[in-house]
Amino acid sequence: MDDLDRALISLLAGDARMPLSTLARRLKVARSTVQARLERLETNGTIAGYTVRLGEAARAGRIKASVLLTVEPRAQATLVTRLRSIPEVERASTCSGRFDLLVQLSAPSPAQIDSVLDAIGELPGVRASESLIHLSTKIDREG
Repeated sequence: MDDLDRALISLLAGDARMPLSTLARRLKVARSTVQARLERLETNGTIAGYTVRLGEAARAGRIKASVLLTVEPRAQATLVTRLRSIPEVERASTCSGRFDLLVQLSAPSPAQIDSVLDAIGELPGVRASESLIHLSTKIDREG
């Protein structure tokens, strides 16, 4: 990945719907160059897809929580598969320290978060959990 690839990714991170012609103009290269770069970045897995970032209006009224899980040895892969089937699970990451997984949840109500927390706690392989309810966002670089 060179400077042009990084600049292209940076522009797309700001607006993934930016037309090829605009990208080419801003990068001062031919449209065909941008198209070829995008195809290569998609093919090699650098760009995994394009998505919608919800604005504050769409996120308003949703409760977010982080769940720290301690998992039985060798149960992580099966547990992650089960977590994937829970629609309120937005993200799951392995982590270092006394916990094995960090799971981010989003739901429309505290009762729904509570229900999901109960369901996660009952999953085979979960030894212990600790949950944190998000109160307000001070920095959000993901959108």
